[in-house]
Amino acid sequence: MTPPLPSLVFASPRKLPRVGALSGRVVVLDIAFASMGLGRGFDKTTGRFIELLGPRLARWVDHHDHPLHARFARDERFVLCTKAEHGACPEMIDPALVESTGPVDTIVCHFDLDGLYAAAKWILGGREPYPGADDDARVIDTRIGTASAEADRIDQALRAHWLDHTLKLRIVRYLVSGLRAGVERDSIAEAAADFRRMAATAVGLAERFEVEGDVAFIEVGSSTPPYDKTELLLLGQGKATVSVVLEAGNATIAAPFESGLNFVDLLDLGGGMPTRVNIPRKRLPEALQMIRDELRRRREG
Repeated sequence: MTPPLPSLVFASPRKLPRVGALSGRVVVLDIAFASMGLGRGFDKTTGRFIELLGPRLARWVDHHDHPLHARFARDERFVLCTKAEHGACPEMIDPALVESTGPVDTIVCHFDLDGLYAAAKWILGGREPYPGADDDARVIDTRIGTASAEADRIDQALRAHWLDHTLKLRIVRYLVSGLRAGVERDSIAEAAADFRRMAATAVGLAERFEVEGDVAFIEVGSSTPPYDKTELLLLGQGKATVSVVLEAGNATIAAPFESGLNFVDLLDLGGGMPTRVNIPRKRLPEALQMIRDELRRRREG
């Protein structure tokens, strides 16, 4: 029997929901603290969100690096670690944590596979939605290893339609219900087919990467057909240790999880995923120089 679903809200560190729109006790899963060095910063986003939730915040579980984790070390509601300690959020959730938290009315989770798998596991009382789901989430989030065909299909669906709220709800229902055939599975398959077309576009774009100082760089124009940025970044990493995709006013910088690079520290971003970050275009020249200098030091050291 499928357990009842609490209210599900999908969010990101810089796009948190209005507290007034959240009902009852709230658990937050796989939402990193906002970077201190970009945008509105921690105090005006994460900090304000925590303050407004007050005692309604039942638990916050996250695995992204941030210097302010220490501030909440004595608050038992916060279960925080680094990406190196836990490659994905679901593996941090177990039956004891869910039981000790008590009933919740709302789950706020990140809108990627890692976040949706964490939400499903929470709804299931800390039990994996299928054997190996925790490993799948870690593989997808770190891009190390081989995920199951099930996880690959869900990841592809999300990457193709990351703004589709209904698809995210259907994915969580699909996981919680035991991967049953039906509209949920069909929706995932259809969205994954769209991804394959976007991935093909990324393969074509990858031919334009320019490599200098072990950094593969490409600027993507506004008229480019839909493509998958993660796929393009991974293709860039096949040409150099670091890949950079510049699109409009934003640059995405990525490196393999096992590279040992930490762009959060290197670029003084104040929190986030160490091996994949976003910075404004104006910071890119300085960032590229710092990254190339770091890569050179590693080669010479």
